[in-house]
Amino acid sequence: VDFKIKQILVGGKRLKLTIWDTAGQERFGTVISSYYRGAHGIILVYDVTRRETFTNLSNIWAKEVETYSTNPECIKILIGNKVDKENERAVTREEGLALAQEHKGLFLECSAKTKENVQQCFKDLTLKMLEVPSLLESGSVEVKRHILKQKQEDRFPCSGDCCSQ
Repeated sequence: VDFKIKQILVGGKRLKLTIWDTAGQERFGTVISSYYRGAHGIILVYDVTRRETFTNLSNIWAKEVETYSTNPECIKILIGNKVDKENERAVTREEGLALAQEHKGLFLECSAKTKENVQQCFKDLTLKMLEVPSLLESGSVEVKRHILKQKQEDRFPCSGDCCSQ
C-alpha cells in the first residue's frame, strides 16, 4: 500500500488529503479491507482499454467497498483512466457512468499519462466531501487515529499468537 499526502486548494481553503493507494492487489485483501474503515472518500479506477479491469472493479472492488466501508456517508468516485488511448477503448463512457450511478458515486474519465482531469478527480471528490457535515466533523481526528494505528501495526506486526493473552 502506498501512502501519500496531497494538499489541494478548494474555495480558498487549503485542505490536506491523506491517500492510501492499494493498487488493486487482491492478494493483500485482508489488509486492504482495513483501509476502507472510516474512509471519507474512495476512488475506484479502471483502465478504459481493458474490459477486465472494469469487470473486476464491478465484481470485486465495488463489493469490497460495500462490505468493509464503515462510513455510510463515504463519497465514492469511479474513474476511467487512459482516455489518451481513445482508439483502444474497450469500455464506453456510458458504461462507466452507469456503474457509478448504480453505486451512487461520482464519475470522471482521465489520463494519468497526459494528466487530463487528474486534479479534477481530487477536486470533485473533495468538494463532495465538504458538502457532508459529518465528514467535516470527524475529519482529521479519524484520519490521525487510523494513521497512528497503521504505523503501530507496521512497526509491530503480529500474527495474533504473541498478543492473545
